[in-house]
Amino acid sequence: MAGPERLNTDPTKLRDRWNDASGGLGYHWRAWRYHARGWAPFHQAVGTWLNAWKPDARTLVLVGPSGGYALNARFLSRFGRLVALEPDPLARWLLRHRFRDMPWHFPRDDVFHDLQALSRLSEHWSDAAFLFCNVIGQVFPADALGRWLTTHAAWFDTHSWASWHDVFSSSVAPARLPDSNEAAMGPTAGIDVARALWAGMRCEVEDHGTFGWRPPAKFALWPLTPRQWHVIGWVEHTPRR
Repeated sequence: MAGPERLNTDPTKLRDRWNDASGGLGYHWRAWRYHARGWAPFHQAVGTWLNAWKPDARTLVLVGPSGGYALNARFLSRFGRLVALEPDPLARWLLRHRFRDMPWHFPRDDVFHDLQALSRLSEHWSDAAFLFCNVIGQVFPADALGRWLTTHAAWFDTHSWASWHDVFSSSVAPARLPDSNEAAMGPTAGIDVARALWAGMRCEVEDHGTFGWRPPAKFALWPLTPRQWHVIGWVEHTPRR
């Protein structure tokens, strides 16, 4: 079991966050309320993606896994070491509790505010693959996310990783998910694709800045609550050897 976790005052390191717009206590409450019903089809889709993703890695670095609601033991047991970058203390406890036989490590690197963190982590664990757990698309506004992705483009080109992430969200469900032709249109098509998905509906749609980031992409629909619907994208990358 990991030792006590000390108070962190370094702004480039993960700080404990009990409540956050994309996680924390409110998110755990929603998971308790909707996990078994509304979230189940989405989690089945994530499980299918994860089970089909087979990186050549002994270590898995999970960025923002929360309490592991979308993870499964079959997938995690493939790896000899699990490194979770998670700012929520309750989520860290839930990960240890729900997957209690797994070899967890909880460093405090913040890959979104420390520009060297991804490179440092991949050097420290040279046998690692990285899994971004519905966190890209939530941390920054769309324009700031674009700058972060551009800054780290070389890292994403040269390492094994996968991500599921917010693409669009709204208070009502879209009529459909993006098709393969739309998925190949690139980042500049995000607004037009969102209009097509919610055509004829009177609602606001948020573009999270991830559409067309790394095609090809797969998509699933996640009803976070009955009044909050998210189109989630999945992408993965294996570098050329």
